[in-house]
Amino acid sequence: MNIKKYIPIVIFIITLILIPDKLWAIPSFARQTNMSCSSCHTMFPELNAFGRLFKLNGYTLTGIQTVQSTDQNGNQNLNLVSIPPVSAMLQASYTYKSKEQPGTKNSNVSFPQQLSLFLGGEITPKIGGFIQVTYDDQGGAIGLDNSDIRYANQTELASESLIYGVTLNNNPSVQDIWNSTPAWSFPYASSAVAPAPAAATLIEGGLAQNVAGLGAYGLWNNLIYGEISFYRSAQQGAPNPPDSTSSGIIKSLAPYWRIALQKQFGGNYFELGTYGLSADIYPAGITGQTDNYTDIGFDLNYEKNLGNNMITAHTALIHESQNFNATLGTGNKSNSLNSFKVIGNYYLHQQVGFSLGYFLINGDAVKDLYIPSSVDGSINGKPDSNGLIAQFSYEPWLNTKFSVQYIAYNKFNGGTNNYDGSGRNASDNNTLYVDSWLAF
Repeated sequence: MNIKKYIPIVIFIITLILIPDKLWAIPSFARQTNMSCSSCHTMFPELNAFGRLFKLNGYTLTGIQTVQSTDQNGNQNLNLVSIPPVSAMLQASYTYKSKEQPGTKNSNVSFPQQLSLFLGGEITPKIGGFIQVTYDDQGGAIGLDNSDIRYANQTELASESLIYGVTLNNNPSVQDIWNSTPAWSFPYASSAVAPAPAAATLIEGGLAQNVAGLGAYGLWNNLIYGEISFYRSAQQGAPNPPDSTSSGIIKSLAPYWRIALQKQFGGNYFELGTYGLSADIYPAGITGQTDNYTDIGFDLNYEKNLGNNMITAHTALIHESQNFNATLGTGNKSNSLNSFKVIGNYYLHQQVGFSLGYFLINGDAVKDLYIPSSVDGSINGKPDSNGLIAQFSYEPWLNTKFSVQYIAYNKFNGGTNNYDGSGRNASDNNTLYVDSWLAF
């Protein structure tokens, strides 16, 4: 029995016991609204009904004294929160893989895995924002992370309420209010050093932080939600404007759409929706052939209040149509990739959480794209991966979260045994991940 691999877990448990019993710091949204984090979250960062409305209304709800001014006509032209809208996040983690990657050391500690600064809250009475700047230990650099700036207002349409607004953001689906779309889906934190499947749909992070999108949205009668946005490349740390040395540039505009229906039935909440993205992308340079990606997704969310406890479930299916005209030539037509996720959560007193999920990626074999290579490759050219993910979470305070997560792969990059052509099995990538997450 390998005792050493269990030492970090023991340390993690001891830390929970010895940590002091007071922690007063709270994030900027809580400071602005003068409400607890639990007003907007089940267990952070998962949003509840009030949190979704807070986001739709442009992060502008204010519950503290503000600095105000009006013009000569009596119109308000200034409404500043009296404290800086700044907060921070720190993540430190431990990763253990069932089998080390060749030439590397197992049992990796990341401190920090991420260190983020947030600017979040009301800018004017109808404009607010969420801007994240992150230090990432893998790149050893600081860069712009998920960001969303909104104008929001309210009116009536057909004698029913209408929340409407405009969003400017840098990641398709980061503006979404449900925890089933890619930017905010479970797991909310995962290992940055463990092997991950080679294939993913474009909307699942392929454009994140390298685009700028402008869109309009509306929620009518707290029932029907709709949005249309358009994205252009806005790469960071790359040539601006894009030139022949650039990669991953959108040819013109990439449309993103979202339609959802939500309904509350007593203690039950349901959401059913669809979303999608279509983009023509130059894999290299800014001229010539492009690769085309069209993603169409469907999602379902469920919440059930059980007194002081809660059950939540999120599921999403994404189908991607691919044409690799630039990368592989015009003969590579009508490839497809599918992504499916389902996760169920049980929360006790908004303090203890149990999560269990299943994930699947499958699609057409593209042997010129998915090639044999140690750990990350595919011997048969297939992108197929699937497995289970389980997580235990504990929040001793509402802005402090500790998690133990385990990912078990049944298939990885197209195979179960010797999937990479170098003798590695899918189960060799099973990963234990222990995470501490503080927001203050």
